[in-house]
Amino acid sequence: MLKRPHGFSLIEVLVTLLLVTTGVLGMVAMQARAIQYTQDSVQRNAAVDLANELVELMRANPDEVFTSLPPSQPVASGLKGSSLFYKSRGGNFSPAPGTPGSGDCAPPGSATNKDPKKQRDCWLSRVQANLPGASDLLTEHFYVCRSSVASNGAAPTCDGKGSVLEIQLAWAVKSGACPDDRAPNATTCIYRTRVEL
Repeated sequence: MLKRPHGFSLIEVLVTLLLVTTGVLGMVAMQARAIQYTQDSVQRNAAVDLANELVELMRANPDEVFTSLPPSQPVASGLKGSSLFYKSRGGNFSPAPGTPGSGDCAPPGSATNKDPKKQRDCWLSRVQANLPGASDLLTEHFYVCRSSVASNGAAPTCDGKGSVLEIQLAWAVKSGACPDDRAPNATTCIYRTRVEL
């Protein structure tokens, strides 16, 4: 009776090595994707916080947003057509933002800074500090505008009417790294929100 040798053949070892390598490569790819999504989440959370901060600045300065105080009913009729907090697509904030010094900006929510323009300019400096590439995207991809809801239920558009304020912030990413389908191009991510004051 012939005895079979015990142990592994070279083919078995190569197949095992192939399976282990495939699994490790899959885990490495999954880790890279997880890092990308984590980075997007961090930047998106920063954009959410900054948009909420801008809404609170507008609420804290109602004379810059509403034509009469307290706001008239319906609210849409009481919003100003222009404000230092509004910015059109492709335009700039008006009046032009200054460059606040490091000691000029109080922390968000602080009662020490009463000037609405300085508050807005300090908010802009925080945007530029917290969103990558925001300085380069500020003119083209940032906007704050009045929108009205279409009668057919379509999404609001920046038409300068209505009681809805639409805010869009943007930041730069590596090409193709933004998971948002609404992104204007492969190297820019956006956060857009609509709110009624």
